Amino acid sequence: MQLDDVSKAIIEQLQADGRRSYADIGKAVGLSEAAVRQRVQKLTDSGVMQIVAVTDPMQLGFTRQAMIGIRAAGDTRVLAEQLAEIPEIDYVVLTAGSFDLLAEVVCENDEELITLLNTRIRNLSGVSATETFVYLKLQKQFYNWGTR
Repeated sequence: MQLDDVSKAIIEQLQADGRRSYADIGKAVGLSEAAVRQRVQKLTDSGVMQIVAVTDPMQLGFTRQAMIGIRAAGDTRVLAEQLAEIPEIDYVVLTAGSFDLLAEVVCENDEELITLLNTRIRNLSGVSATETFVYLKLQKQFYNWGTR
C-alpha cells in the first residue's frame, strides 16, 4: 500500500497518542472527521497499522519475558510460520547473523518458559539450537518512530 503525506501524518498523530479523536486528527492534518475515520479504517484493514494498548508485561503479572535466538535447519520461513502460531510468542523475525530467527516470548513465570522451550519450540522440526535471553527489566519500549 502506497501512503501519501496525509496518511503518514495520521499515523504519526496516532503514534503520539493512539486515543486521539478523529476530529482532533482531522484538524491537525486538514481533513474532516469522517475522512480521517475512513483512512484509519483502510490503514488498519490493510495491515499497515494496528491500534493497540502497549503494556509492560512484567507489570501485568507476566514475570518472565525473553528473546529466543533460534538456529534452524531447512526453510526458515516455514519455521517462522510455526513459531507465529504459538500464543506465548509475540514477535518473530527472520534474521541474518548467528541466529536464523528471533522470537520474543511473554510468560507468567520461569516454569512456563521452560515448558514452552522444551515442549513447543525445541520440538519443532527444523530447530537445531536455541539461546534464551531473559529480560531483567523493560527499560524502554516506544513505537513512535514516525513515517518516511
